[in-house]
Amino acid sequence: MVIFIDDKPVKVISNKKFHNLHGGDFDTILDARLEPLNEKKLKGHVIVLNASASTIEKFFRLIGTVKGLEYQSVVFVVEDKLAIEDQIKSYYKVVKAAGGVVFNKENKILMMYRLGKWDLPKGKRDDDEKSKETAVREVEEECSITVTLGEKICTTWHTYAMGGNKILKRTKWYRMECTDDSKMKPQLEEGIEELRWMDEKQIQQSLLNSYSSIRFVFDELKKQ
Repeated sequence: MVIFIDDKPVKVISNKKFHNLHGGDFDTILDARLEPLNEKKLKGHVIVLNASASTIEKFFRLIGTVKGLEYQSVVFVVEDKLAIEDQIKSYYKVVKAAGGVVFNKENKILMMYRLGKWDLPKGKRDDDEKSKETAVREVEEECSITVTLGEKICTTWHTYAMGGNKILKRTKWYRMECTDDSKMKPQLEEGIEELRWMDEKQIQQSLLNSYSSIRFVFDELKKQ
């Protein structure tokens, strides 16, 4: 599980996956059994070994109260991954969403410009919907195109605040093929300013002004 908090990746992995990591990938290595977590140690790319429920609680208390933390990413290595993930979710109101990476016949991908960033079409799931249905509906509504659904790419989690609530949005991403873009236009009431089909070079440029979670989706897409 990777959660993007203030656009910074926070990852939880089990001890069983620990051997896949490399120490050289981190600026700071902490062992939660030997030293307490504090803001001075949250610098650069951080890995926290032997993290417990109390370690997680301390981290989320720090990011909620201390301004200007200097970490770029954090990896928590834990014994019970599912329990820790449930703990993290309990700190937020979870909102479920779905979206798509849409290809056209020229193998270009549809990007949207919204809120000053390049993004991918997505939206919240209705109560009676499955995520696949949400993904198609939201893409077609936001872009005024028709699509066919392909395979799932990945799931992202990111946080934001709304109306005094701390939100954790879970978004399931699917590959899609555009079947008709003759009436394509941005859904202005959703704050979408522009839609653009992009080739690989253009996408790489647009990702410089995007979100870490969107870059993560493209990284996962390359693995397929």
